[in-house]
Amino acid sequence: MHDFGFRDLRVVNDFPVPLEAAKSAIDASEVLAATVATPTIAEAIADCTLVLGTTAVGERDLQHPLLGLADAAPHLRIALTNPDARIALLFGSEKTGLSNEELSHCDLLLTIPMEQYEGMRHPSMNLGQAVAVCLWELVRPGNAPEPAPSRPADVAEIERVYDLLYEMLEQTEYTRRHVATADPAHIRRLVHRMALQKPDVPAWLGILRQTLWKLRS
Repeated sequence: MHDFGFRDLRVVNDFPVPLEAAKSAIDASEVLAATVATPTIAEAIADCTLVLGTTAVGERDLQHPLLGLADAAPHLRIALTNPDARIALLFGSEKTGLSNEELSHCDLLLTIPMEQYEGMRHPSMNLGQAVAVCLWELVRPGNAPEPAPSRPADVAEIERVYDLLYEMLEQTEYTRRHVATADPAHIRRLVHRMALQKPDVPAWLGILRQTLWKLRS
């Protein structure tokens, strides 16, 4: 991250991470000192407006658009031209990757193309190498993208819409009658696919609150 000019590191873990012991990160003390540790993905990305999850794919049944790194990079470069944008790249552990629930918080998925051996792709890449490859793709020389005119909603705003929508589904008994399509992760993915803009959020919150009020009255 230090080598490619990125500073905002957030670590999600169930146990304390001894970042102060990471002596091998030469010249990256500022990145380590500013690192934020959170217990959940939702807290780590609450202020983000675009979230991309990384995956080696494998046998996973993907429920998001999947792009190769070279195809995903233009989306990121364009988004980065927006001063209101905050973009998150999520990396899972080398052993298990990101869970389906964690992936439900993403807008897009990206994968790094790797060599095939006897028709099978290598299952994972070293975490540090994967981060370096992705960040290099973002900063490598190329044509400057056009500025993005939009003001995307951040994840915390999207999550408020999701919470009210899911509450409405429970009130109408949709979650009981249509179990197959009412999984919380599936509903969250649907909300993310709406690509809500900041001005849209108050309108959707008002619509859903009014609907819930009518259901309860």
